[in-house]
Amino acid sequence: MPQVVTVVLDSAGRVVFWGPTAEGTLGIGRSDAVGRPIDDFTDDAAALRPPEGEIAWHAAVTLRHGDGHPITFDARGALLDHIPGEPLALIHMVEEDKLKLVVKDLATLNSLFNASPLGIAVFDAELRYSRGNDALSLLHGAPVDELLGHTVLDVLPGPMAEEIHRLQRDVLDSGRSVIDLVTASPDGRGAQSVSFGRLTDQTGRVLGVSCTVMDITERREALDKIERARQRLALLNDVGSALGNLLEVRPICSALTHALVPRFGDHAGVGLLMSVARGEEPAPPDELSDVALIQLGVATVEPGPAVDTLAREEQEVVHPRDSLFGTVVTSGTPFLAQSPDELRAAAAEGDPRLAASRELGEHSLLCVPLSARGRVLAALVVSRSGDRPPFDHEDLALATELAARAGISLDNARLYGREREAALMLQRSLLPQSLPALPGVRVSHRYVPSRSGAEIGGDWFDVIPLGDERVAFVIGDATGHGLRAAATMGQLRTAVRTLAGLDLAPADLLRRLNDLGRDIAQPPDTPVMATCVYAVYDPATHICTLAKAGHLPPVLAVRDQETGRWRATPLELPTGAPLGVGGVPFEEQRIEAAEGAVLVLYTDGLIETRDDDISVGIGRLCEALTEALEDDGSLEDVCDRIVLALHPSAAERESDDIALLAARLGRLPEDRVTSWTFPAERTAVRRARAAVRRTLVEWGLAPLGERAALLVSELVTNAVRHAGGPIQMRMVLGATLLVEVTDPVPDPPLERDALPEDEGGRGLLLVANESRRWGTRREPAGKTVWFELTLPD
Repeated sequence: MPQVVTVVLDSAGRVVFWGPTAEGTLGIGRSDAVGRPIDDFTDDAAALRPPEGEIAWHAAVTLRHGDGHPITFDARGALLDHIPGEPLALIHMVEEDKLKLVVKDLATLNSLFNASPLGIAVFDAELRYSRGNDALSLLHGAPVDELLGHTVLDVLPGPMAEEIHRLQRDVLDSGRSVIDLVTASPDGRGAQSVSFGRLTDQTGRVLGVSCTVMDITERREALDKIERARQRLALLNDVGSALGNLLEVRPICSALTHALVPRFGDHAGVGLLMSVARGEEPAPPDELSDVALIQLGVATVEPGPAVDTLAREEQEVVHPRDSLFGTVVTSGTPFLAQSPDELRAAAAEGDPRLAASRELGEHSLLCVPLSARGRVLAALVVSRSGDRPPFDHEDLALATELAARAGISLDNARLYGREREAALMLQRSLLPQSLPALPGVRVSHRYVPSRSGAEIGGDWFDVIPLGDERVAFVIGDATGHGLRAAATMGQLRTAVRTLAGLDLAPADLLRRLNDLGRDIAQPPDTPVMATCVYAVYDPATHICTLAKAGHLPPVLAVRDQETGRWRATPLELPTGAPLGVGGVPFEEQRIEAAEGAVLVLYTDGLIETRDDDISVGIGRLCEALTEALEDDGSLEDVCDRIVLALHPSAAERESDDIALLAARLGRLPEDRVTSWTFPAERTAVRRARAAVRRTLVEWGLAPLGERAALLVSELVTNAVRHAGGPIQMRMVLGATLLVEVTDPVPDPPLERDALPEDEGGRGLLLVANESRRWGTRREPAGKTVWFELTLPD
């Protein structure tokens, strides 16, 4: 604040009083100034004398500071004529620059009070209104004059007044300002932002409290709209995220309703058309006389009997065409009820759901169609109860947008389900529908499709009876997924079955299968990529011959004869390249299987995990197989326990199919198998015929004796003619009568049409005509020719 310099002059212009402020402002002491003419300190002495006939005057005067620099003052003088003697001139002076600042501040303050849109109030030390502006008057709804002298306790509503008065007192006592305190308007219809600050003078003396008030009703309304819009966008985003990865109808309905309750409504459910639930196309609306719906995805904040009456999970309801649901489904038009009266008007008389709605306190309801590609698939219903505000048209727009997104997800799930079912049906048709019952062998299998979608895999397995009581086990995996992989798998399985009929050795079969790859591959002239294991087991000799093409090693479990404990280990087979990789030979390995050993073939989906090495998965398989066999369960139980142990949850089977084939390798009864060795001499024919007749009599099959002896004599005769070593003959009684003749010559015999004049060449033709079937196969040292005869009834 500027200081007021006070000086008193006599009629001669001499200084008779030099105030303390004059000393401080001009730097001239009192003793140096009093008694001296004022002319010693200024060149404007005339301005300090009253004009003729005036007793008060106002002028601008420049005085010299004690150090010599000038100071301009705004001077105001008056004659003190009531003092006896000479009249004295009392002069008050204020530095002009500082005075201008004060004037400017006062003008600013007045302008702020008069022109500011903010309500401004000044409270004295007793917290009474001492000044206010017109804006404050408008905000309080009372003239400023009626406010002056009163406290907020006299002006504002009770609870609000007490809280504000307490804050004012705290600001007055502590000096801590309160900024942007949001309160209700005095009339209760809006909102205000109030700020308080303590007023003090230059000495720190507390003068009162200042206050500014701003009407923020529109801002709050705008913020509320922004917040509602944000919440709507968040709800749309959350619903989209909840539905994004779902490809099944029921989980989609459940995710939709549970995302809406309680954020958007108190009760929600989806009424799905029964035809859609069955995987069919939705009927055109004009063909619907009634609307059959199944209730799915029920969500509520208040479970109970009333909710079950209103909408029970899996409840099937037929609605008339002109009912609320019927109209929404057939017309595709959403429905909005904003009051209980509108709800009652939309319900049919006597409908028990109306009473349940009253019990739940429903007062507002939305029903919107879930559509896709121009067809209504379902209806979404959401209701509110209790103190929640009723739905408005903005809520209807939001529900319509949610329904549009959910309708697309629902349609995708419906189409996906149909496509997946078709793909799985194709895949199942390409796999064995049943496994044959074979003497000396027990077989079980499991096929578990992946849960990752309609992209079916190329895993396959098979059990193929061979012509001489042997059996072939095969398992494979065509790379990739989808219909192409399934088609490749089907072709490979057919090719393996065809080649198996030629009685090829496992390694030779894989070589020929690899040669067929380019004919099987799609698109043509590209190598087919697949892995495979082919194993042949002979229950008469207990020999199992295996070869693999890039596949995982089979696992063989054997019971220790001394301890009785089971031990499972992977078979170390020659590696073999996958089918489609040329230039790598296929090799096979022969093992002698112990009585009751269990051979397990599998695909990578059984053992592979994202985090572990393949050897870890094989080790887990061996452990699971051992534990299952220790409990002496059936092969069916063994397969179930292996799958459960390696994949305890369905979620772990997301990425790949699982194929598992388990075979218990037994033997034929000893009294059903017999064999002989004959020298390559003519006597061998007679001895072989005698052995056949004698054995068939012992087996109770004497009626087959002559025919079996005739065919044996033809095969032994050929062996005697062309072999240079011993001849082996074996007879096996199983589902048929099997007779095998083995000699050291590797070349198979050739069947030909003999001319009338030929003496020989009719032996194989006779065998082919008289036997059920016959064939030949290579052996490690020679060949075997065999035939089968059907047993008598």
